[in-house]
Parts: sequence; C-alpha cells; structure tokens
Amino acid sequence: MRTQYAVAIHILSMIALNPQRSFSSEDLASSVGTHAVVIRSIVKLLRGAGLVQTQQGVAGIDLTRRPEELTLLQIYRAVDAPESVFRVHEQPNPQCSVGSNILDTLGSVFGGAQEVLDAYLANVTLADVMSDLARRIG
Repeated sequence: MRTQYAVAIHILSMIALNPQRSFSSEDLASSVGTHAVVIRSIVKLLRGAGLVQTQQGVAGIDLTRRPEELTLLQIYRAVDAPESVFRVHEQPNPQCSVGSNILDTLGSVFGGAQEVLDAYLANVTLADVMSDLARRIG
C-alpha cells in the first residue's frame, strides 16, 4: 500500500480516538514520524474527499462522518490511490509469445485481486481500526 494511505489512516485514527483534542499538523507529524507538510498535504486530500473539515487559522481537524461510517476503501480512494495496487510493465515485446499476451493475462488476474481488495477494504471501518488500536494500547 502507498505510504500516504497508511498516514491517512494514522491521522484519522488519532482524531477519532481523541475527539476532545485539537491536533495541529505538527502534533500529528510527531505521532506519524514525518514532517508537518506531509500531514497538511494528506489532510488536504481528505478534506477534498469530504472526509474531514478544517478551519483556516484554527488548529484542529474534525471528521465529517462517524468512524463506523468511514471505510478504509473511502480513505484509500481519498488519498489518490492508484486504480490498482498491481502494476505490470507496460511495453512487453509484442514479437514474443509471452510478451504479446502477458498484459491481458495479468490484467485478468490482477483485476480480480483488486476487486477482492476493494471489497475487503469496503467492509473495514475506521471504528474497526480504532477498536484494534484501543485493544493494543490497553
């Protein structure tokens, strides 16, 4: 998975687990272990997808949905995830019997795998992530 996807889930989990707290991008960056600019760019994507809201000049990010209503697939798509996590080389040799057919073959296989992944992520919510985190935190 792309790193910004994991960071987006981290950000949303922090906000959801601490609804009374207003996190700045610096606070979140400290937790994630990255720079605040990275946090702001991901929050911008989440805001563009309608998953969070912010106010200019005011620290804090609010979820626009309850964690039970926010799926990992929605988050995945919000952070400009690729159409598919599976990639193939784009210019196989058309003169080769394998090269001339591999894209169609792998397209079917990878397409099916992507459908399974999307269906799985659609059934896991931010609340599920929070539950597991709460169990691990103690």
